[in-house]
Amino acid sequence: MCGIVGYCGPRQASDVLLRGLARLEYRGYDSAGMTVLGDEGITTLRRVGKLHHLAEAVAAEPPTGTIGIGHTRWATHGRPTEENAHPHADCTGSVAVVHNGIIENYLDLREELGASGHVLRSETDTETVSHLVESYYEGSISYAVARAVKRLHGSYALAVMHADEPGTIVVARQDSPLIVGVGEGESIIASDIPVVLEYTREVLVLEDGDVATVTAGGVVVHGADGAVREPERMHVEWDLEAAEKGGFETFMLKEIHEQPSAIRNTLRGRMGADGAIQLSELAMTEAEIAAIERIVIIACGTSYHAGVIAKTLIEQWARIPVEVDVSSEFRYRDPIVDARTLVVAITQSGETADTLAGVREARQSGAKAFAVTNVVGSRVTRESDGVIYTHAGPEIGVAATKTFTAQAAALMVLALKLAQAKGTLERERVESLWEEISRIPEIVEAILGSSGDIEACAREYTGVASSLFLGRGIGVPVAMEGALKLKEISYIHAEAYPAGEMKHGPIALITDDVPVVVVATQGHTYEKVVSNMQEVRARGAHVIAVATFGDDEICKHAEHVLYVPRTSEAVSAIPAVVPLQLLAYHIAALRGCNVDQPRNLAKSVTVE
Repeated sequence: MCGIVGYCGPRQASDVLLRGLARLEYRGYDSAGMTVLGDEGITTLRRVGKLHHLAEAVAAEPPTGTIGIGHTRWATHGRPTEENAHPHADCTGSVAVVHNGIIENYLDLREELGASGHVLRSETDTETVSHLVESYYEGSISYAVARAVKRLHGSYALAVMHADEPGTIVVARQDSPLIVGVGEGESIIASDIPVVLEYTREVLVLEDGDVATVTAGGVVVHGADGAVREPERMHVEWDLEAAEKGGFETFMLKEIHEQPSAIRNTLRGRMGADGAIQLSELAMTEAEIAAIERIVIIACGTSYHAGVIAKTLIEQWARIPVEVDVSSEFRYRDPIVDARTLVVAITQSGETADTLAGVREARQSGAKAFAVTNVVGSRVTRESDGVIYTHAGPEIGVAATKTFTAQAAALMVLALKLAQAKGTLERERVESLWEEISRIPEIVEAILGSSGDIEACAREYTGVASSLFLGRGIGVPVAMEGALKLKEISYIHAEAYPAGEMKHGPIALITDDVPVVVVATQGHTYEKVVSNMQEVRARGAHVIAVATFGDDEICKHAEHVLYVPRTSEAVSAIPAVVPLQLLAYHIAALRGCNVDQPRNLAKSVTVE
C-alpha cells in the first residue's frame, strides 16, 4: 500500500504535495519522492525513509512549478532505496510515474522492454510503466497511458506526467484507490480523501478501468471501453480527523475493514495458468521442497497463532510433521534442526528480535529458513533463505488484525505449495482448495457488512473481569487469537483452551460472571464442541458462539450467536476470527480504552 498525490493549479506544487504526503504517510514510510514540472523543466527529488527526509531536500532546493506528482512508498518489489523510490522516469527523463498496487506481469514486461533497448534502473514493478508509456508516446500522454494500461495485469493507481505537456496529469485506476478533488481552478489527485479536504470537498470517485486526464480546469474521464463518461461526484461531509481514518472511529476498526483487500493482495498472482502455486520467492526447486522432512514454525504473539493454523493445514495437505514454537523459547532449548528441516519464521514487521535470533540459530544448524513478513527490506528478509510477503500495507493500530489474516492466507498458499511438491494432493484438489481460498475476501466482506449483532453482544460484557475462549481443531488458534485481542485492547483477562481441556482444570473457573466464547463452526468435531458448550452452561456460564449460517440448533446452547458464512473446515479460520476481532474492539471501545495504542504495548518488539 502506497500513497499518491498530484496537483494542477495556481499554487506551488511542492507545497501541496508535501502536505498531501504527510496525510498519507500511514500508507507507506519506506521512501518518498516528488516530480514537479515548471519553466525549468522536470525536477525530481527522492529520499529513503520517512517523509521528513524529503521535506528537508525540498527546503534545501525548492522545485518551482504548479504541477506535480508525489508518492510515499510501502515497498513491495525492490528494497527501500532511493533508486527504487517513486516517481520513476523513462529513458528520456520526460515521463514521470507514481504507482500504488502490484503489476503482476512486470517481469515479462521488463524482459520485453529490455530487449527493445530500454534501460531499467530500479528493482520495482512500477518502472516498467514509465517505459511502456514512453514506447507508446506520440504527442499525447493520455493516449500513451491508455495504451500502456491495457498491457498491465494486476492492481494499480497511476499518475503520469510528461515534460512536453506541462498542464496535464493522466491517472488510471484498477483495484487500487484513487480520487480527484475538484477545486476552484485547481485539481488534486490522491489515494485518500484527507489530502483534498484542505482545498475542496468536491470529489470525483474513479472506477476500475478509468483513465482520466486532469488539468487545473477540470477532469475528463474515459471508462474501460474508451468512451468519455461522467464520473460519480461526491460532496465530503467528514472532518479531516475522521477522513484520515477513512470515516472510521479508529485505525483499528479501519484495518479490520481493510482485511478483504489485504487478503486479496496477498493471494494475487499465486496461482499460475498451469495450476501450479507460484512461490518463486522461496528460492528452492520443487525437488528441494519435496525433500523437506520436517517443519518448525517460529513466531510470537498473533503471528504464533497464524503458525498454529499453518501447522494444521500443512500436516493435512502436505503430510509433513510440523512443530510450532514461540520464538523466544526456540533457541534456548537447543532445538533439533538439520538440512532436512524447514524453519518458517513469521513476523509482521520483519524486525522481531526473538524471531530473528531463531532464524540465525536454525541456519547455523544447517536448516533452511523462510520468512513470512509484511515489510520488504526488513532484517528478516536479509537473513532468511526465502521470503513470502504479505501485502497488507502499513498497520497503524498496535493490535494486529489485517496482518494476521494476511499471514494466514499466505500460509495457506505455502501449505498448498508444499502439498504440490510432495504430491500429496491431486491437481483437482489443489485447484478446488485454491478456489475456496480465493473466495475468503468476499466472505470477510459479508461478515463485515452484517456485524450489527456483534456490537449488541459486546454491550452485555463490558463489565466482566475474566473470560474463556474455546475451540477444537482449527478453531483452537482462532480462540487463541480472539482471547489475545480481548486482553490486548480491553484489558479483560482472557484465556484460550482446546475445548477438550476444560475438564482438566479450567472448568473450575466457570461462574456466571465468566463468559465463554466458543468457536463452533461446522467441522468434524462439531458435536464435541456442542457437548463442551453444554458442560459450561450447566455450570452457569454465559456462552457466545461463533457458528455457521444456517445452524439454528446452536441457539439452544448459547446466549449469543455470531454467524459466519459456510466454508470448508480447512479455510474456516479466517472468517471465524473476524467476529472475535469486532467483539474485542467493541468491548474495548465501550470501556473507553485506547484501541489503537493499548497500554504497555508496541507495534514491533525489536528487543528480547
